[in-house]
Amino acid sequence: MKQVKDILEKVDVHSVVGDSNVPVEAICFDSRLVKAGTLFVAQRGVAVDGHDFIAKAIASGARAVVCEQLPEEQVQGVTYVKVGNASRALAVIAANFYNHPSAELTLVGVTGTNGKTTVASLLYQLFVNAGYKVGLLSTVRVMVGTEEFPATHTTPDSVSINHYMRTMVDAGVTHCFMEVSSHGIHQCRTEALEFDGGVFTNLSHDHLDYHNTFAAYRDVKKAFFDGLSKKAFALVNSDDKNGNIMLQNTKAKKLSYALKSLADYKGKVLEKSFSGSLLTVNNVELWIKLIGSFNAYNVLAIYAVAVELGMDSFEVLRLLSELESVSGRFQYTVSPEGVTAIVDYAHTPDALKNVLQTINDIRTGKEQVMTVVGCGGDRDKTKRPKMAQIAAQLSSQAIFTADNPRTENPQTILDEMEAGVPEEYYAKTLTILDRRQAIKTACKLAKPGDIILIAGKGHETYQEIQGERQHFDDMEEVVMCFKQLKG
Repeated sequence: MKQVKDILEKVDVHSVVGDSNVPVEAICFDSRLVKAGTLFVAQRGVAVDGHDFIAKAIASGARAVVCEQLPEEQVQGVTYVKVGNASRALAVIAANFYNHPSAELTLVGVTGTNGKTTVASLLYQLFVNAGYKVGLLSTVRVMVGTEEFPATHTTPDSVSINHYMRTMVDAGVTHCFMEVSSHGIHQCRTEALEFDGGVFTNLSHDHLDYHNTFAAYRDVKKAFFDGLSKKAFALVNSDDKNGNIMLQNTKAKKLSYALKSLADYKGKVLEKSFSGSLLTVNNVELWIKLIGSFNAYNVLAIYAVAVELGMDSFEVLRLLSELESVSGRFQYTVSPEGVTAIVDYAHTPDALKNVLQTINDIRTGKEQVMTVVGCGGDRDKTKRPKMAQIAAQLSSQAIFTADNPRTENPQTILDEMEAGVPEEYYAKTLTILDRRQAIKTACKLAKPGDIILIAGKGHETYQEIQGERQHFDDMEEVVMCFKQLKG
């Protein structure tokens, strides 16, 4: 069993009050989960300050407390550790407590606004198909080999990350692919992890409710690459103007991929259809089951990572041709009457534009494109009018509806979306508050050959209204509508 002094290695400790030889049985930053023998870390969060719960943690059995400010009253027999940044300390402590499992894995982090889930999930799929034992930390799911755990955050907390990685190592996993969110980087959740590679997909409008400015959002992403070691590689999309910014101060091996500009890994889209895409990857033709230019970028990133990690390039191409799309990412179904419904996670202006442009590239021109889309509550409000404008401009019919309103009034969200629609598009927009009814309306309006895009929620199987999650699955809803209309 580790002692307090063992798990403080490389932590920025300002002072210790009490016995540093106290044994630690668990680490916790949520006072509700504290049990006897726990080391409690008091973090200053966005909405809650962990320092307010130190007394509660001690009453529940915490033997040691890590905090940025020592409490005025200190309990006899409890060890107090004052640090400069509790979130950063938590990450280092978690890595120490679990014996640095990331160092025993080949770990690759994927960051960017769009594409993180697809790239990380398909890397997992490809390496599994190649015969490796693989781990995955993603928005959709957490995988330890073939064992699945529910995902709660794009990037889990530091303790969970190290716990999962220790479980991976103990299970014989050799490679782990993880999504690295801007929140996760900013909140130090990925500190003390030893990455073998980092991937930058793209950067566009998102999370400005948290980061306030686009520059701050960009710089947080850049901090991930700044922290990579000389042993790692930094792979960026050089068609995105922010790609080279990510590489400016990194010590890692600098690599690029692109469809339009010069790059180490170069691709070109030759054909697009709903059954897949024909590409060239470094001048070799490849048919994939994935659709759209945005997936061509994802495939290039996956190819580059696999080659950089030592796989044979032709074997990687063969494995790429077998990959299946990720749940809720351009996932489609066709009704008996020939209406195509696409469910996609697109929840940013750039992602929605990419998906609609892909649909418009594939269609012959006669089909109508109907887009059902909303925006989440308690999140970046500035993207709402932009997403509505894109939906109205690139669709034959746009239906604005609720997404996950969370604690906001859903009608207010829709009003803010409608404000972005130019007058010339008014006639082809509808607003239907109830998401189920909005999907039903799109299905009823669609004629054979038409295309319905249901955007924003993708893989999610819930709708969050006033803090409560109710079961709701876009794909389930549209399949049910198709069956009812056939009946």
